[in-house]
Amino acid sequence: MTRVNTFLLCTLLLSQWTILSQLALAQSSDNSASADNLPSAPQPQFTQSPTRLGASPEAQLALVASFPREAGSQTASAASPQTEAPGIAVRLTRTQAEQLALKNNPRISVGHLLGLAQHQVYRETRAAELPNFSGAITAVNANEGSRIGAGALNAPLLLEHAAAGVALSQLITDFGRTINLVSSSKLLEKAQNANALATTEDIVLATDQAFYNALQAQALLKVAQQTVTTRGSVEHQIDELTKSKLKSTLDLAFAEVNLSQAKLLQIDAQNNVDSTLAALTAVLGFDKQVQYQLSDDDTQPPPPPPDADVLVNTALQQRPDLQALTYGQQAAEKFRRAQHEQLLPTISAMGLVGATPARPDCLSGCFPNYFVSSWYGAIGVNMSIPIFNGFLFSAQASEANYRAKAAVEITRDLRDQVVRDVRTAWLAANTAFQRVGVEAELAKEADLGLTLAQDRYHLGLGSIVELSQAQLQQTDAAIGYVNAQYQYRLSLSTLNFEIGVQP
Repeated sequence: MTRVNTFLLCTLLLSQWTILSQLALAQSSDNSASADNLPSAPQPQFTQSPTRLGASPEAQLALVASFPREAGSQTASAASPQTEAPGIAVRLTRTQAEQLALKNNPRISVGHLLGLAQHQVYRETRAAELPNFSGAITAVNANEGSRIGAGALNAPLLLEHAAAGVALSQLITDFGRTINLVSSSKLLEKAQNANALATTEDIVLATDQAFYNALQAQALLKVAQQTVTTRGSVEHQIDELTKSKLKSTLDLAFAEVNLSQAKLLQIDAQNNVDSTLAALTAVLGFDKQVQYQLSDDDTQPPPPPPDADVLVNTALQQRPDLQALTYGQQAAEKFRRAQHEQLLPTISAMGLVGATPARPDCLSGCFPNYFVSSWYGAIGVNMSIPIFNGFLFSAQASEANYRAKAAVEITRDLRDQVVRDVRTAWLAANTAFQRVGVEAELAKEADLGLTLAQDRYHLGLGSIVELSQAQLQQTDAAIGYVNAQYQYRLSLSTLNFEIGVQP
């Protein structure tokens, strides 16, 4: 009995010395050791605080703008990953995902096609400035010498004849109406092209969101799997100790509850992985599920810029949706002028020439002098002056005027929204950047707490409730740190989208 007591005393002293050494090591160093049989949070990589950056605002803007687009080592040929055999995951980087989405997503094609269609509208409007040629061939079988008696104010003779000719009409001036209509159509084409670019940036942001959500889900699945493994190991140890009457059934019940919670976490994590991969496949423009092996740059992303005003000014200059509304506002102003100029005269030139080879035989004495010559031709100028049409033109001018004013207010409203969104995204990026450091410290502390709680439980100094709480805190800290890392990367992509960085 004396040897047994001496052995137990030595074991207790050695365990207490181990606990005190680990506690001192955690207070003096950032690299605290975690238990081998329990999940540990990934170790963070600290970067320079945004308040200590010495670069200029323009340099900081370029730094953030460069983050969502990987370096030039990624060539355009890497956009389409090589086709793998069925069942083998396709390796996909974020840059490749963006390029695949820009190539395959149908919304990109829709924006491009609408831009081409709007260019044809411009050509249709511009046709009013160009000459208009038309040809005609006419053959008439009539009751010779009869006249039209109803349906018209004139009374031309009806003669048997056949003739062919061409006519030319050319607008000389309508005092700016057509010019303004052409300018309005051209501005609407620019607006549609800007909308297509805005759609492109929407797709890039959606791709980044789907890519980082999938990476985050996969990282959380690894945490869940590790949690199931370690809690299963703890549950097995407690089960053996319970069978040996060294632990109570209550301890085993707590361990089984913790294991079941970990299994539920793993089930939810696996479902989240599958759903995020389905969302990524959809935004890439594929209608069949593809297995991807996602990989991202392991380097720590840069901190957000310190000055939001520089980002706001950049967004106001290059946001494509704001450019589209600006072009639309200018087009509405041109159309307003065109509608007002309907009240002015229109001057145009006309000309025609042709021949009548088949006509009544004047030599026999029938209807002489109706066709003096076998050919005809004339040229003239016509002025059309609107006098009264039921106030149609004035109502159209008033409508265009109100719509032009509404376009100005819509553009101003979007400018206010852009300023708000940029500042909100900048604040979110700063908050996410700070959370990464805090979550890293929390993960370290949770690892240390779990190690101490496990040692205390093995020595009989702690309860199963204390160990269960430590396990829960460590799992929550690991999940929080994974979420913080990918949420910060996503916040940088959102910030670049808000300032209008082109893909």
